[in-house]
Amino acid sequence: MRRVELIRTIGTYGVVIALAALVLFGFLRYDRFLSTFNVMSVLRYNSMFALVSLGMCFVIMTGGIDLSVGAVAAMGSVASALASPYGLAPGLAAGVFVGLAAGAINGLLVTRAHLLPFIATLATMLAASGTALLLAGNQTVSVSYDSGFIAFGQGNFSIFPVPAVFALLDYMLGSVVLNFTSFGRTVLAIGGGEDATRLMGLEADRVKFIVYLASGGLAGLAGVILAAQFGAGQPIEGVGWELFAIASVVVGGTLLTGGMGSVGTTLAGVLLLGILFNVLNFENGLGWISLSAYWQSVIRGLFLLVVVILQAKLAGTRVAI
Repeated sequence: MRRVELIRTIGTYGVVIALAALVLFGFLRYDRFLSTFNVMSVLRYNSMFALVSLGMCFVIMTGGIDLSVGAVAAMGSVASALASPYGLAPGLAAGVFVGLAAGAINGLLVTRAHLLPFIATLATMLAASGTALLLAGNQTVSVSYDSGFIAFGQGNFSIFPVPAVFALLDYMLGSVVLNFTSFGRTVLAIGGGEDATRLMGLEADRVKFIVYLASGGLAGLAGVILAAQFGAGQPIEGVGWELFAIASVVVGGTLLTGGMGSVGTTLAGVLLLGILFNVLNFENGLGWISLSAYWQSVIRGLFLLVVVILQAKLAGTRVAI
């Protein structure tokens, strides 16, 4: 029990302390690091990753994994771009609908076909990637600039980016669901021991289905933001998003084995990785170093490796290879 509490404490405070330290470092080292433009740009861009990470957080807390979120987001961006000439509402609905459809397929494969989440979501990832390319004709799909659709990605509520506001509202809802509902308690119970959850009479399959459904829907919403923010549906843009999401969730203290996690620290993990890449951009601007965008993948991998090994050491278990 002490080890579990130690992991929870590190997950809660460690990522927050690291985030605060990184912001302080950026403020002291770079001009305009905390300028309104830079802060809002970071929030706007990382809102997409925040949404897929929220869905991934719930999936991982059940002891599962969702490898399809990046491909589903790309498919959602294409679907929303194709529907954008009809207005914001149809564009939004199209992207979210294809995400929910992919999430439903994942949920059925895991709960009804009893496939391992890794295999089920890998199959969906491949199918979603191919579908996105087919819908887009193997090219980017321009959105309509006359229907008001781009306001969802490029607009503001006061000074706050619309995507960031939606992401924050989703995180607030996710926190309430996890901490104050029987659904949230069942999510954690499944991750702690699915067989025991069934013996207690809890509807494990229904909850797992909803979790994968929500993950797909959030990925589809992230795809809508992608299309609206960059002015095009991009069928290959989601490559690696699932790795960012997994890294953010695990850095936030959620156990890969399930049964323990936090929505709030997942958001802190997203911001930590997002601001770290922002710091690299500022550092490149100073001319002291020159790191390409590919270093982002290296850093994600290192973060994930270090945190998983730390979790395994604290829990007294082996890291599965």
